[in-house]
Amino acid sequence: MHSPQLPAESSSDGRAERVPSMFDVIIAGCGPTGALLAAELRLHDVRVLVLEKETEPKSYVRIVGLHIRSLELMETRGLLDRFLAHGRRRPAGGFFAAINKPAPEGLDSAHAYLLGIPQPVVERLLEEHAIELGAQVRRGCAVTGLQQDDEGVTVELADGEHLRSRYLVGCDGGHSTVRKLLGVGFPGEPSRTDTLMGEMEVGVPPEEIAAKVAEIGAIHRRFWLRPFGGGVYSVVVPVAGAADRARPPTLDDFRQQLRTVAGTDFGVHSPRWLSRFGDATRLAERYRAGRVLLAGDAAHIHPPIGGQGLNLGLQDAVNLGWKLAAQIRGWAPDTLLDTYQAERRPVAEDVLDNTRAQLELLSDEPGPQAVRRLLTELMDFDEVNRRLIEKITAIGIRYDFGEGPDLLGRRLRDIEVRQGRLYGLLHRGRGLLLDRTGRLTAGGWSDRVDHLADPAAALDAPCVLLRPDGHVAWIGDDQRDLDAHLSRWFGTPAG
Repeated sequence: MHSPQLPAESSSDGRAERVPSMFDVIIAGCGPTGALLAAELRLHDVRVLVLEKETEPKSYVRIVGLHIRSLELMETRGLLDRFLAHGRRRPAGGFFAAINKPAPEGLDSAHAYLLGIPQPVVERLLEEHAIELGAQVRRGCAVTGLQQDDEGVTVELADGEHLRSRYLVGCDGGHSTVRKLLGVGFPGEPSRTDTLMGEMEVGVPPEEIAAKVAEIGAIHRRFWLRPFGGGVYSVVVPVAGAADRARPPTLDDFRQQLRTVAGTDFGVHSPRWLSRFGDATRLAERYRAGRVLLAGDAAHIHPPIGGQGLNLGLQDAVNLGWKLAAQIRGWAPDTLLDTYQAERRPVAEDVLDNTRAQLELLSDEPGPQAVRRLLTELMDFDEVNRRLIEKITAIGIRYDFGEGPDLLGRRLRDIEVRQGRLYGLLHRGRGLLLDRTGRLTAGGWSDRVDHLADPAAALDAPCVLLRPDGHVAWIGDDQRDLDAHLSRWFGTPAG
């Protein structure tokens, strides 16, 4: 979808100067967070341009895990089948500090599993989705400057080109240029330890690997070789101190460190991808400065323990998308956009805390190992195990919407309704009034909120109002009370 050029203006010497195209939103970064955010905005006919500094998508094949809540969000947008076709389902257990406990029975989701899937596939599918909906993506475009005023943001690119938008969102990673240009602080802890991680083939029998991993893994919790099949293993090995992450690791680095830790390099060869990560943990002081916002790794970084990082960014995008679209379309209540930071920053704080805790439990020191043994015992209690799994997979999140039943502020699982499944009704990114009484109406908000009257819906409440991100914004059966909450989340009624 192409935006019209704005009228030309005159410079002080009388020559015509072209004012750059006005987009509604420019997104810096076409990783999973940026691509999904672009798609969410396009659901509401917002003019979106995504700028990606890399000229080509990532070539290395790194496997990532989509947790339960992210899988649910893909289902709410009709995307889940695309991902399932490229992924491998795994049990939803053993995530917390790699403590090997099975997932508790009866997790509150229709998608109670982990989906292992190559990261480049995730990025490609989401970028394709955004483009299908009309987003523009430009590669080889690095943001180097920005200026904002009361009307919008001017973005400067590395080649000197200037672009104009009403809002800018930095989804440009942990070293975010947008965040730095804004001057937003990124406090936290620098990296103290380093870990090599990759996928490669090995040259020794599986039983020899298993025996050595059992021996060394009891001492070094940040060490493992796990088979993927076809002779390919996921290899994780600790490194003393923090390395220079500007230099990509080599296969020789892996061989040397494996020999140091395990006494053998297992004959590793033919790597699929190699990377390193540290334990730096940082959180942006704010997610919004005027007309510029931050999402994904630009707003928070942490060690990949528990596999939450990519998922956290996807959930940022779905929370922000409809709110920013509402602001642009003109119906957002005054404080709606501010709820993005109010809701998502505490979630990130919790993720940072649980990754700090997990990293401590992976320490080789006697104290953390004693705590690990104690927690391993406690996780035999279903309530403890369930709480930790719900935390890692983000299905335990409850936003603070005020006093009310426990379901208020939580996401609603994919229940059966008259028209099939609940999530099938959320593909357009609109609100939904699920009404078991048949007496209520969305009234003047029907251009933003769909209404399903279904007395047989599998819901333990008379009626619920769902936001576009699937969280329950209201529970009750009174029209006047409903209208007040429709105004709170969806603004002034039309007409």
